[in-house]
Amino acid sequence: MKSESKLIGAGLLTAIAASLCCITPVLALIAGTSGIASVFSWIEPFRLYLIGLTILVLGFAWYQKLRHRKEIDCECETDEKPKFTQSKTFLGAVTVFAIMMLAFPYYSGTFYSTTKKQIIIVDKLDIKRTEFKISGMTCSSCEEHINYEVNKLNGIINSKASYENENAIIEFDKTKTNETEIERVINSTSYKVTEKKEN
Repeated sequence: MKSESKLIGAGLLTAIAASLCCITPVLALIAGTSGIASVFSWIEPFRLYLIGLTILVLGFAWYQKLRHRKEIDCECETDEKPKFTQSKTFLGAVTVFAIMMLAFPYYSGTFYSTTKKQIIIVDKLDIKRTEFKISGMTCSSCEEHINYEVNKLNGIINSKASYENENAIIEFDKTKTNETEIERVINSTSYKVTEKKEN
Protein backbone atom coordinates (compact mmCIF):
# COMPACT_ATOMS: atom_id res chain seq x y z
CA MET A 1 0.00 0.00 0.00
CA LYS A 2 1.49 3.28 -1.13
CA SER A 3 -0.27 5.34 1.55
CA GLU A 4 1.27 3.20 4.34
CA SER A 5 4.74 3.56 2.83
CA LYS A 6 4.29 7.33 2.69
CA LEU A 7 3.15 7.42 6.32
CA ILE A 8 6.14 5.36 7.42
CA GLY A 9 8.50 7.60 5.45
CA ALA A 10 6.91 10.76 6.87
CA GLY A 11 7.15 9.39 10.42
CA LEU A 12 10.82 8.55 9.93
CA LEU A 13 11.64 11.98 8.49
CA THR A 14 9.85 13.90 11.24
CA ALA A 15 11.60 11.81 13.93
CA ILE A 16 15.01 12.56 12.40
CA ALA A 17 14.14 16.25 11.94
CA ALA A 18 13.00 16.50 15.59
CA SER A 19 16.47 15.50 16.81
CA LEU A 20 18.61 16.91 13.99
CA CYS A 21 19.76 19.83 16.14
CA CYS A 22 21.11 17.31 18.69
CA ILE A 23 22.48 14.77 16.19
CA THR A 24 24.59 17.34 14.33
CA PRO A 25 27.11 17.99 17.17
CA VAL A 26 27.77 14.23 17.43
CA LEU A 27 28.14 13.95 13.66
CA ALA A 28 30.53 16.90 13.78
CA LEU A 29 32.55 15.13 16.47
CA ILE A 30 32.72 11.91 14.44
CA ALA A 31 33.61 13.79 11.24
CA GLY A 32 36.15 15.96 13.05
CA THR A 33 34.53 19.17 11.82
CA SER A 34 33.29 20.86 14.97
CA GLY A 35 32.42 24.02 13.04
CA ILE A 36 29.10 22.56 11.83
CA ALA A 37 27.81 21.66 15.30
CA SER A 38 25.07 24.31 15.54
CA VAL A 39 23.95 24.33 11.88
CA PHE A 40 20.49 22.96 12.72
CA SER A 41 19.93 24.75 16.03
CA TRP A 42 17.12 26.75 14.35
CA ILE A 43 14.99 23.55 14.43
CA GLU A 44 14.88 23.46 18.26
CA PRO A 45 11.78 25.73 18.64
CA PHE A 46 9.86 23.29 16.38
CA ARG A 47 11.04 20.12 18.19
CA LEU A 48 7.81 19.56 20.17
CA TYR A 49 5.69 19.97 17.03
CA LEU A 50 7.90 17.51 15.13
CA ILE A 51 7.66 15.00 18.01
CA GLY A 52 3.87 15.34 18.00
CA LEU A 53 3.74 14.93 14.23
CA THR A 54 5.94 11.82 14.42
CA ILE A 55 3.67 10.24 17.02
CA LEU A 56 0.56 11.16 15.04
CA VAL A 57 1.89 9.83 11.72
CA LEU A 58 3.28 6.58 13.13
CA GLY A 59 0.16 6.08 15.25
CA PHE A 60 -1.99 6.41 12.15
CA ALA A 61 0.31 4.01 10.26
CA TRP A 62 -0.17 1.44 13.05
CA TYR A 63 -3.93 2.04 12.98
CA GLN A 64 -3.95 1.42 9.22
CA LYS A 65 -1.86 -1.73 9.68
CA LEU A 66 -3.88 -3.23 12.55
CA ARG A 67 -7.44 -2.27 11.68
CA HIS A 68 -9.76 -5.07 10.66
CA ARG A 69 -10.36 -5.06 6.91
CA LYS A 70 -13.54 -6.41 5.36
CA GLU A 71 -12.91 -9.46 3.28
CA ILE A 72 -14.36 -9.42 -0.20
CA ASP A 73 -15.64 -12.70 -1.59
CA CYS A 74 -13.55 -13.33 -4.63
CA GLU A 75 -12.70 -16.35 -6.69
CA CYS A 76 -9.28 -14.93 -7.54
CA GLU A 77 -5.95 -16.11 -6.12
CA THR A 78 -4.65 -13.81 -3.38
CA ASP A 79 -1.73 -15.75 -1.90
CA GLU A 80 0.61 -12.90 -2.80
CA LYS A 81 2.89 -12.14 0.15
CA PRO A 82 3.18 -8.42 1.03
CA LYS A 83 6.53 -6.70 0.52
CA PHE A 84 8.82 -6.37 3.56
CA THR A 85 8.38 -2.58 3.50
CA GLN A 86 4.63 -3.13 3.97
CA SER A 87 4.98 -5.57 6.87
CA LYS A 88 4.38 -5.08 10.59
CA THR A 89 8.04 -5.99 11.17
CA PHE A 90 9.22 -3.09 9.03
CA LEU A 91 6.77 -0.68 10.68
CA GLY A 92 7.95 -1.93 14.08
CA ALA A 93 11.61 -1.36 13.13
CA VAL A 94 10.82 2.17 11.89
CA THR A 95 8.91 2.90 15.11
CA VAL A 96 11.83 1.73 17.28
CA PHE A 97 14.26 3.81 15.19
CA ALA A 98 11.95 6.85 15.50
CA ILE A 99 11.82 6.44 19.30
CA MET A 100 15.63 6.23 19.40
CA MET A 101 15.88 9.44 17.36
CA LEU A 102 13.37 11.27 19.55
CA ALA A 103 15.25 10.20 22.70
CA PHE A 104 18.68 11.07 21.23
CA PRO A 105 19.20 14.27 23.29
CA TYR A 106 18.98 12.19 26.48
CA TYR A 107 21.80 9.79 25.60
CA SER A 108 23.93 11.85 23.19
CA GLY A 109 26.52 12.48 25.94
CA THR A 110 27.67 8.85 25.66
CA PHE A 111 29.37 9.68 22.36
CA TYR A 112 31.85 12.04 24.02
CA SER A 113 34.85 10.50 25.74
CA THR A 114 35.40 11.41 29.36
CA THR A 115 39.11 10.92 29.69
CA LYS A 116 40.47 12.36 32.90
CA LYS A 117 43.36 14.78 32.62
CA GLN A 118 46.06 15.03 35.22
CA ILE A 119 46.05 18.64 36.38
CA ILE A 120 49.07 20.02 38.19
CA ILE A 121 48.46 23.35 39.91
CA VAL A 122 51.61 25.16 40.97
CA ASP A 123 49.96 28.26 42.43
CA LYS A 124 46.27 28.64 43.34
CA LEU A 125 46.52 32.33 42.43
CA ASP A 126 46.95 31.22 38.79
CA ILE A 127 43.47 29.67 38.71
CA LYS A 128 40.87 31.82 37.00
CA ARG A 129 37.15 31.17 36.68
CA THR A 130 35.28 32.83 33.82
CA GLU A 131 31.67 32.65 32.66
CA PHE A 132 31.21 32.69 28.89
CA LYS A 133 27.71 33.58 27.67
CA ILE A 134 27.08 31.42 24.57
CA SER A 135 24.35 31.57 21.92
CA GLY A 136 23.19 28.65 19.79
CA MET A 137 23.07 25.78 22.31
CA THR A 138 19.79 23.85 22.27
CA CYS A 139 20.35 20.59 24.20
CA SER A 140 22.75 18.51 26.30
CA SER A 141 24.53 17.39 23.13
CA CYS A 142 25.57 21.02 22.55
CA GLU A 143 26.88 21.23 26.12
CA GLU A 144 28.91 18.04 25.69
CA HIS A 145 30.36 19.29 22.42
CA ILE A 146 31.57 22.55 23.96
CA ASN A 147 32.99 20.80 27.05
CA TYR A 148 34.76 18.24 24.85
CA GLU A 149 36.42 20.88 22.65
CA VAL A 150 37.37 23.21 25.54
CA ASN A 151 38.91 20.32 27.52
CA LYS A 152 41.36 19.72 24.68
CA LEU A 153 43.12 22.94 25.69
CA ASN A 154 46.10 22.72 28.01
CA GLY A 155 45.40 24.22 31.44
CA ILE A 156 41.63 23.65 31.59
CA ILE A 157 40.67 22.52 35.08
CA ASN A 158 36.91 22.33 34.68
CA SER A 159 34.38 23.17 31.96
CA LYS A 160 30.64 23.20 32.64
CA ALA A 161 28.45 24.30 29.74
CA SER A 162 24.69 24.74 30.19
CA TYR A 163 22.24 25.21 27.32
CA GLU A 164 19.51 26.21 29.78
CA ASN A 165 21.65 29.04 31.21
CA GLU A 166 23.21 29.77 27.80
CA ASN A 167 26.68 29.76 29.31
CA ALA A 168 29.83 27.85 30.15
CA ILE A 169 31.69 28.33 33.41
CA ILE A 170 35.32 27.44 32.89
CA GLU A 171 38.14 27.16 35.40
CA PHE A 172 41.63 27.31 33.96
CA ASP A 173 45.27 27.91 34.78
CA LYS A 174 46.00 31.36 33.36
CA THR A 175 49.70 30.49 32.95
CA LYS A 176 48.77 27.79 30.41
CA THR A 177 45.80 29.27 28.53
CA ASN A 178 43.66 32.41 28.46
CA GLU A 179 40.12 33.65 27.84
CA THR A 180 40.88 34.61 24.24
CA GLU A 181 42.01 31.06 23.42
CA ILE A 182 38.98 29.54 25.16
CA GLU A 183 36.65 31.91 23.29
CA ARG A 184 38.34 30.97 20.00
CA VAL A 185 37.73 27.26 20.67
CA ILE A 186 34.08 27.82 21.62
CA ASN A 187 33.49 29.94 18.51
CA SER A 188 35.14 27.26 16.35
CA THR A 189 32.30 24.89 17.32
CA SER A 190 29.89 27.34 15.61
CA TYR A 191 28.31 28.34 18.92
CA LYS A 192 29.13 31.98 19.66
CA VAL A 193 30.47 33.66 22.78
CA THR A 194 28.40 36.79 23.30
CA GLU A 195 29.89 37.95 26.60
CA LYS A 196 32.46 36.89 29.19
CA LYS A 197 32.88 37.83 32.81
CA GLU A 198 35.18 36.74 35.57
CA ASN A 199 33.52 34.85 38.45
